[in-house]
Amino acid sequence: MSVVFDKESTRVAFGNALVRMAEEDDTIMYVAADTLKSVGGTQIKQKYPNRALNIGIAEQNMALMGAGMAASGAKVFVATYATFASMRICEQIRTFICYPNLDVKIVAGLSGLSGGQEGVTHQGIEDVGVLRSIPNLVIVEPADAASTEVITEAITKHKGPVYMRIGRNASPTVFDDTYKFEIGKANSLIDKGNDAAIFTTGAAVRRALDAEKILAAEGYGVKVIEMPCIKPLDEEAVIAAAKATGLVFTTEDHNIIGGLGSAVSEVLSEKYPARVERIGIRDQFTESADHEELLDKYCLLPRDIADCVIAGIKNK
Repeated sequence: MSVVFDKESTRVAFGNALVRMAEEDDTIMYVAADTLKSVGGTQIKQKYPNRALNIGIAEQNMALMGAGMAASGAKVFVATYATFASMRICEQIRTFICYPNLDVKIVAGLSGLSGGQEGVTHQGIEDVGVLRSIPNLVIVEPADAASTEVITEAITKHKGPVYMRIGRNASPTVFDDTYKFEIGKANSLIDKGNDAAIFTTGAAVRRALDAEKILAAEGYGVKVIEMPCIKPLDEEAVIAAAKATGLVFTTEDHNIIGGLGSAVSEVLSEKYPARVERIGIRDQFTESADHEELLDKYCLLPRDIADCVIAGIKNK
């Protein structure tokens, strides 16, 4: 199955969009914790050097600086790796950014397994679970470069805290410049039948679409629904898919505990009980390897997703 990759990574796409927004809004600031190059800050530093700060490996200070600048009227992007953006600065996000509902965007690089060979310290597979319970925080995850640019522009215009997951290397192309995004809304990508519904987000979107091709070739008709916004979740889309199919799958580049799968399960347990199967990292620490090798090891490739869906359909 051939896959076309973006010319740019999601982190570069974020940086491109940020510069465009900074041209229009002189209140935009960028603060990085020794991650200026690796989390999309190169472009804004080159064009607006006084509006991009690299403060070194001091993530808690970074978050507090962002909160202080936002309290003074700035629109601030703070950027580091997902493991640090969720766990090392969790208290600062909760108490000093989200509690006062400040206009700070937390950009989390190396999300999911994109950290690859850097290992467990840099593989952000728990971050959504850590942060999803914090009030006022919007959580988004683009699937590719095109959607990253659109989502970056949207969250820049949103007044309030946002956490955005992005990856490391060029991602498989999913969307183009016609991509639409709205906070709290799902995107229906494929609707070829009611055998099952697959909800997906971020880097897992391309794999879910490829899994659907396998399923279609084997005679199964499913729905594939992108959830670029994990919080707030599009509950109406979740309930509608469950009513139509009676069988819901989630696939994500995250631990199955606390992420998209948990969010979907919570909605359905309260509002329309239906069977849910979560595809992701199964509550374990991951190893160091190339990204594709990790996807294979943890059964997250398109064939793995398709096999899981087929098994579920056969047991409906």
